Amino acid sequence: MDSFKALLIEEREGKVVSGLVKMEEAQLDPGEVTIRVAYSSINYKDALAATGAGKIIRRFPCVGGIDLSGVVVSSSDARFKAGDPVIATSFDIGVAHHGGYAEYARVPADWVVPLPAGLSLYDAMALGTAGFTAALGVVRMEENGLTPAKGPVIVTGSTGGVGSLAVDMLARLGYHVVALTGKESESDYLKSLGAAEVMLRQELNLTKIRPLDKARWAGAVDNLGGDVLAWIASTMQQGGTIASIGLAATHTLNTTVMPFILRGVSLLGIDSGYIREPYRSGIWQRLATDLRPPHLERMSRKIAFDELPPLFDEYVAGRAKGRVVVEIAGG
Repeated sequence: MDSFKALLIEEREGKVVSGLVKMEEAQLDPGEVTIRVAYSSINYKDALAATGAGKIIRRFPCVGGIDLSGVVVSSSDARFKAGDPVIATSFDIGVAHHGGYAEYARVPADWVVPLPAGLSLYDAMALGTAGFTAALGVVRMEENGLTPAKGPVIVTGSTGGVGSLAVDMLARLGYHVVALTGKESESDYLKSLGAAEVMLRQELNLTKIRPLDKARWAGAVDNLGGDVLAWIASTMQQGGTIASIGLAATHTLNTTVMPFILRGVSLLGIDSGYIREPYRSGIWQRLATDLRPPHLERMSRKIAFDELPPLFDEYVAGRAKGRVVVEIAGG
């Protein structure tokens, strides 16, 4: 293996810096499976890590990128062999273990999932952790009894990667999806993904959130946290279910127990980072079948590896839309 390109995140004089460098095979982390990376993607977490805007990186230096898809080069684990197309996301990838922003990666076999039939290596990264997280939220809500017949489902942060994919998946399954966004200009985009209604966040009065307000939602996918999540809890229907997926607004939550004990509302924490088999492969199988977003191509775009570094600031500033796939070595 020759030297290869990677985006390395380092700490210098107390500041986090990142940039494209050349690395050698000997610098790869331990693991049973070595992968030639075809594609990665950009997630909010990646942007926080690469810019230092969030305390995401747990080890310096570290190659960024919490997602990767590619082809196995070598494996000491019998589950994988050279030439196998695979996906690796989450766990410590890109935060405490060299990640997907490199032409090669070496990871533990337990972090690797075979590429399901029906998905290309590109598709897998158009989905990535965002798609996996959205799908996990939908599955967990289904397990909690949510069905389209129960009523509308609200999705917050709906123009982001997880939000867009959640809107698309839920609409495909027959849900009446209400997309909540702060970007009025994106209403047509959200409706094109299947949103039946678009609500503007600025129209909500979040200064006085009642313990129990008018019951509206059978389900909710929340990417924001904070006051928006507190308002959602207060407006859930009897037996409603909330998938708490992100903290794009804040990690804090000030609410009361009343929705939970008087309406039987369930607040489900969605941890896509460390959920293991067989759940992980099962989610990817559904992403290749009934949960595959029908508008995945519309909400995703591809960039070259060299174009990656300047895009992180857009994510930190909340200007990201849809999904960005990074072509590392292609495939």
